[in-house]
Amino acid sequence: MAKLTLKDKLKAQQIYMILSALFIASLVVSNLIFQKFFYWDFFGIYTFEISVGILPYPVTFLITDIISEIYGKKKANRVVTTGIFASFFSLLIIYAADAVPATDWSPINNSLFERVFGATAIAVFASMAAYLLAQYIDIQLFHFWKKLTKGKHLWLRNNFSTFLSQFVDTFSVLFLLCSFGKIDWELFGGLLLSGFLFKVLIAALDTPFLYAAVYGMRRSFKLKPAEELKFDAV
Repeated sequence: MAKLTLKDKLKAQQIYMILSALFIASLVVSNLIFQKFFYWDFFGIYTFEISVGILPYPVTFLITDIISEIYGKKKANRVVTTGIFASFFSLLIIYAADAVPATDWSPINNSLFERVFGATAIAVFASMAAYLLAQYIDIQLFHFWKKLTKGKHLWLRNNFSTFLSQFVDTFSVLFLLCSFGKIDWELFGGLLLSGFLFKVLIAALDTPFLYAAVYGMRRSFKLKPAEELKFDAV
């Protein structure tokens, strides 16, 4: 096991905090912007119709895979739990902002604010239920494949864990939104297919970034293949 100096421990904690901040920001933003939907023609092969809330979401799975690989399962689960608290806290702030009356000269009046953020409560509930299930599945599967392959084939555990967890996430959040009447059931199949395929595509494309991040951190902290950072708080 690599012996870390105090300087290395501080550096490791700083990187973990940066990754955690990016994770939380991506998660919270995805819940705030989900009501806008867009289409993307993928080279004439397939036309995606998805929420813009899906754009920052794959970043969260990339980050948890990086943390899982370098810091271990415990710290990956910790950042997931922190993200849940951050999302519910953002919901409380939105409720408070919606409760206070807008001035006559406010560029955003009460009805417009409620229209944009009114469905946020349902979105956060649906997203958190799906997200909680999917993220923990992703982390568990990641470490299952890591143990099975003895730390080899990073691409395999990155993609195989993400593919299944992303399907669970997409299915669960759409099922809950349709159940609460926020999305018509007739759109369920199309949105499920588009959402899942988009996430699979992004998961495949982010593999080089995962390799680059893991390689850089292993070299910086002199870690052996499959070795994880183990240190107490400083």
